[in-house]
Amino acid sequence: MNAFDTASVLIAVAALSGYINHRFLKLPATTGTLAVALVSSLVLVAIDIAVPAWGLRTVLVGFLREIDFNEALMHGMLCFLLFAGSLHIDLSDLLENKWTVGILATVGVVISTLAVGALTYVAFGWVGLDVPLVICLVFGALISPTDPIAVMGLLKELKAPRTLEAQIAGESLFNDGVAVVVFFGLVSAADLSGPGELDAITVSATGLSGFFLREVLGGAALGLGLGWVGYHALKSLNEHSLELLITLALVMFMYSLSFWIHVSGPIAVVLAGLLIGNPGRKLAMSDRTREHVDAFWQMLDEILNAVLFLLLGIEVFAVPAGPMAIAVGLLAVPVALLARLVSVTVPITAMRLTGRYRRGLVPILTWSGLRGGISVAMVLSLPPFPARDYLLACTYAVVVFSILVQGLTVRRVLVHYGVGT
Repeated sequence: MNAFDTASVLIAVAALSGYINHRFLKLPATTGTLAVALVSSLVLVAIDIAVPAWGLRTVLVGFLREIDFNEALMHGMLCFLLFAGSLHIDLSDLLENKWTVGILATVGVVISTLAVGALTYVAFGWVGLDVPLVICLVFGALISPTDPIAVMGLLKELKAPRTLEAQIAGESLFNDGVAVVVFFGLVSAADLSGPGELDAITVSATGLSGFFLREVLGGAALGLGLGWVGYHALKSLNEHSLELLITLALVMFMYSLSFWIHVSGPIAVVLAGLLIGNPGRKLAMSDRTREHVDAFWQMLDEILNAVLFLLLGIEVFAVPAGPMAIAVGLLAVPVALLARLVSVTVPITAMRLTGRYRRGLVPILTWSGLRGGISVAMVLSLPPFPARDYLLACTYAVVVFSILVQGLTVRRVLVHYGVGT
């Protein structure tokens, strides 16, 4: 199959899954698409076990290999999804909560990485697996970010206060960029790097710190610089079709350039989106342009979300089967939740010494910290090594639990603390 055939199949199946969910399940769009795809995949697995002569698993695994989930998301879909999400974040609300968002997206990610790594090391030892601590820390880095794609889809369904929405959405938009940088550094430290930019990282405190600063600060500079150019280009025009094309070109060129100059593309895209979505929408766009830009990016966001969660559902074929894989996957869920609780509690408790925070903020942020496609993409990017299958099983278990269980019950948590309807 060529790229067009693959895209055609994915769009068609995503549309069918969305239709089934809308007509019968009535779940939130992203959760429903994942549920339909996951159930369909499990049914196909059962059919393959019952009638192995049909070779369904072989066909579907071959189809998934043609897609390359990591490449499709991290080097393609992610830039559009992040820009679409940041485009509608109110900058004033974000700045009002800048310290909460900033600390959770940086210190919180580091705390979560260490907590998950330590707890996973203990859990693996408990079931008799000898996995090095640095490999457990790699898992900690890839499972720590709250996926902005899953979280933004959730926030569309909830009527939470603007301040809380800014905290949840802001953290999710920025912590994935930070976590990707931490992940790359730990992968290099674990000697799992393949050919590419990771070979250039010096595995030392100085080398990793320099890599982190280059990625984060370089990504921020790229996003603000090209975002400023895009803003002034939009301001000098009054042609909605051309202005829409400029926003699309800005995202694609900037994200592609970030890989060439080795800076964080996600951070660059988010900052450019905030710039275009706030002063850009208010000062550089006419009402007609604003309407067309909003409609285009919302449509693109919904289509890509449907395809992404469909891919998450059918990626179950890539997850290893067996009692040990199931055992470590089940253990990973409470490990991830406990680490998320610690990574939220420590910074929020420290910040409470200098200001007041909403009642129930810690449990709300803990339970709304959904994991999604970014974590799956990162674990699939790892080269073959003895513990890879176990990390994949753990990652998939945490992602599915967070979207299907946490995503469907977070409204009750908000209502319990008096901040949702």
